[in-house]
Amino acid sequence: MPATTGVDPRRLLPSVDQALQRPELAPLVEAHGREAVLLALRGALASLRERAAGDPGELQEALAGLAGDVASRLSAASRPSLVRVINATGVVVHTNLGRAPLSAEAAARVAEVAAAYSNLEYDLASGGRGAREGHVEERLRELVGAEAALVVNNCAAAVLLAVNTHADGRDALVSRGELVEIGGSFRIPDVLRKGGARLVEVGTTNRTRLSDYREALSPRAGMILKVHPSNFRVVGFTEEAGLGELASLAREARLPLLLDQGSGLLRPLPGELRDEPTVQGALASGADLVTFSGDKLLGGPQAGIAAGRREHVEPMRRNPLYRALRVDKLTLAALDATLVEHAQRGDGARLPVALMIAEPLEALRGRATAFAARLAERAPALRPSLAAGESRVGGGALPDRGLPSVLVALDPGPRGADRLAEALRLGSTPVVARVADARVLLDLRTVRPEEEELLLSALAAAAR
Repeated sequence: MPATTGVDPRRLLPSVDQALQRPELAPLVEAHGREAVLLALRGALASLRERAAGDPGELQEALAGLAGDVASRLSAASRPSLVRVINATGVVVHTNLGRAPLSAEAAARVAEVAAAYSNLEYDLASGGRGAREGHVEERLRELVGAEAALVVNNCAAAVLLAVNTHADGRDALVSRGELVEIGGSFRIPDVLRKGGARLVEVGTTNRTRLSDYREALSPRAGMILKVHPSNFRVVGFTEEAGLGELASLAREARLPLLLDQGSGLLRPLPGELRDEPTVQGALASGADLVTFSGDKLLGGPQAGIAAGRREHVEPMRRNPLYRALRVDKLTLAALDATLVEHAQRGDGARLPVALMIAEPLEALRGRATAFAARLAERAPALRPSLAAGESRVGGGALPDRGLPSVLVALDPGPRGADRLAEALRLGSTPVVARVADARVLLDLRTVRPEEEELLLSALAAAAR
């Protein structure tokens, strides 16, 4: 292209049709198809227009690399956006990283059901129509000791459905200390309003007594809602009404008592974590309905579960909102496999979340020591060392309790910890780690043993 003075360089750019005729683009058209190349080419030319400078010579140089730009765009467009990530943060139920990883059995069940037809709504025994929720409901009832259960797409949806079913146009009584934000800027008061209920705040932020609930009762009351404050703690001068006495008040007032338990814990956690309430404990204490997540401490897929008395669950199933909130066959397949693990072993001990939480400190020390030695051979520039630290349960559970851990600390050198952490995130196998005290910290509690070789390769690549 000859140099031209006094002309806007953007006028020198070829049209899309002209650029498509360039011989260097022909192999790309053959490999990817004309439509895909056209889309990438339009993006490449638009980018050139935005950054076109006053020197036509620079534009000519950029045009010479047009085929490479188009090829890069085609490659990026073919890569999946949602990819596997190695979680080296030590946060077991990491909301930003997909919460609970599925067990191998659950993942295999999902793949099997996804690749074929299934009996989602077909009764194989009778040859007639079946109910999709039947694939998990019986196991759920038996596991938590409930008369009935249903599954929707997340715990907020379960609360929304319960509120809309039992308190639409009526009062929902909630302690002021339990009006929490549940993540992503969604708040319990907002969920109640969308469910059609009128929020009645009871007591104060730090002290709410049974008498406060009793005084708030009126003919307009539709339900009493108790929310487990899973992602924060109020300490000091505090008081709250117990679930048992709230259940007695609810029965006296002929209102359903709903507990948003959240975590989906079915068995007490070990050691100092035993304070986290279980679903069974809540039902045994008198809650009429308990809502909880499938992808937190239950260790399964994203889902919201409502379990409790049949007289309160069945109206929710008949609510038109239920169809809008129900889950698909892949979620049911993963949840069913997860519940089988809980039913067979009683504690879900082979599920990834349970294994990570229960891993002893000495076992972590041994893994960290061996890993640091292997890393020192593969990437000596990172100068790995061991440091004491804490893991977290995550997912809004036990915010004030940590799990003792042993971390692998990396020296990032002159480029700094943030740049090393960025290189790890942008690698072919993304790794998410912690940055603290000018070091990159790896917590192997959330790295499965079978992922260690992948992590070593990712670290060696980032070090280079």
